[in-house]
Amino acid sequence: MRVLVTGGSGFIGRHLTAALLARGDHVTTVDVRPMLVDSATAHEHLIADARNYFRLADTRYDLVFHCAAVVGGRAKIDGEPLDLAVDLALDADLFAWALRTRPGKIVYFSSSAAYPTLLQGRDTRWRLREDHIDLDLIQTPDAIYGWVKLTGEMLARHARREGLDVLVVRPFSGYGDDQALDYPFPSFIDRAARREDPFAIWGDGEQVRDFIHVDDVVAATLTAVERNVEGPVNLGTGRATSFNDLADIVCAHAGYDPSFRHVLDAPVGVHYRVADPTRMLEFYTPTVTLQDGVARALSKAVAA
Repeated sequence: MRVLVTGGSGFIGRHLTAALLARGDHVTTVDVRPMLVDSATAHEHLIADARNYFRLADTRYDLVFHCAAVVGGRAKIDGEPLDLAVDLALDADLFAWALRTRPGKIVYFSSSAAYPTLLQGRDTRWRLREDHIDLDLIQTPDAIYGWVKLTGEMLARHARREGLDVLVVRPFSGYGDDQALDYPFPSFIDRAARREDPFAIWGDGEQVRDFIHVDDVVAATLTAVERNVEGPVNLGTGRATSFNDLADIVCAHAGYDPSFRHVLDAPVGVHYRVADPTRMLEFYTPTVTLQDGVARALSKAVAA
């Protein structure tokens, strides 16, 4: 297949690209950053702003994965929200280009941040279902990034009405051993590899997330495409893990017992964000446990 991956140098994009190349697809990636891949035989990387690519290119692809976005972790989401406004243009230009070139299928990467924050508090612990987002009755999502993804989902709905085949996926807290330190999981791995003591945890550590390994995010997405799953669909495990729990797991695997220092004035986001993975489990079951993911990441960090 002829495949386009926007944001190909990003965390999800580069893992997705590797999987597509491994199965023999011809992949074009677009990103403002360079990209290194093991096999370049069927891979073309364009160092470009995806917005400019969408405005100028007329190539038709069999499959498009739209991963391009500015995120930057919780500190950026809360501290520099206007930096994320470019994502609105990225999504608008994607769908304008798609209407012009009519790709075979588009996968739009939304986010668990699109879910209403009122369902994610200390006293409102919902396992988030796909139908908790109603595009005809919008409820407040998580910050600017959540609003961007809700808008993208709205554009995706209109694109489907124009005859485009669009699958919306909503990853929860994706993680892996090559993720930027802007995110909790790699930061915890880095602290444990350096045997930090006291070990810093943002907030009181009781905030809860649903951690899903990047390998499972990619595999679930490709399986959904292959089986022509109708979205939106959550990509998560349904397992609730607090930051305190994650710190315990990481430090136990690292073989040390530090004290924990809670940074109470740091940004923390919503209190409880866990997927209801029922729809995903109809076609895919995650294979990487959090313990295995921690072990992998620590092994790589220590070796480095």
